[in-house]
Amino acid sequence: MADLITVEDPDDPRLRDYTGLTDVELRRRREPEEGLFIAEGEKVIRRAKDAGYEMRSMLLSAKWVDVMRDVIDELPAPVYAVTPELAERVTGYHVHRGALASMQRKPLPTADELLAGEGAGRRIAVFEGFVDHANLGAAFRSAAALGISAILLSPDCADPLYRRAIKVSMGSVFSVPYGRLDKWPADLEKVREAGYRILAMTPSPKATPLDQVPPERFERSAIMLGSEGHGLSTHALRAADEWVRIPMAEGIDSLNVAAASAVAFYATRPPQAPAPTPPELWNLS
Repeated sequence: MADLITVEDPDDPRLRDYTGLTDVELRRRREPEEGLFIAEGEKVIRRAKDAGYEMRSMLLSAKWVDVMRDVIDELPAPVYAVTPELAERVTGYHVHRGALASMQRKPLPTADELLAGEGAGRRIAVFEGFVDHANLGAAFRSAAALGISAILLSPDCADPLYRRAIKVSMGSVFSVPYGRLDKWPADLEKVREAGYRILAMTPSPKATPLDQVPPERFERSAIMLGSEGHGLSTHALRAADEWVRIPMAEGIDSLNVAAASAVAFYATRPPQAPAPTPPELWNLS
């Protein structure tokens, strides 16, 4: 059972994991270096725990103690009970969800490990230069919902375990395995050698509309999407096996990358088996 500790001093060193959560540059350095990340809100904390991440501590306002009682009783990590005002002074913002947890990171799988997965119609995603945490979190949520098996990130992609990315993904960053490609775009050759067809998403008129691509070309595919501002780099486009695009209405050239990821993941799904006919609709004549 965890200890419930009331804290009244915002400078208490035991709260160090939670200080300055709005300072993006500070947290980008601190969290990976110290092997931690912050989960915010009851659902996200529970999903992180269920995904096997070790809890370092929790920071709760009083009304959330009973809500999180089963977690408190199950885990040995300390639980710091604070007022909403003190939580805001520590973190730098109003913690309206009332519950934060500092979690221990796990080692990332290698690209080779992620590429070794098997399965009919298996699809992975490759993200280049995603620097906006909200877009990254939304793309992870779409990947989880639409059957993407794994995600590979270019070296300059944002951290999927940054608080905002986790929050927008609703914890989906815990359910889709991901890793980084160390050499970009050279390591895309590893993707091809593992048997994946690399499909580059681009609004270029030279690209094939998704709805005109034969479904068999989506099997064992790596769907590659580029940064929010400029899309895929020239080097990444050259490394692809095929360019594909989402058909657009006249005058519109592209979607936000998070929306584009959802469309691409949906459009490339393997054919679904037809649902069985309910007995009441059987033709028995």
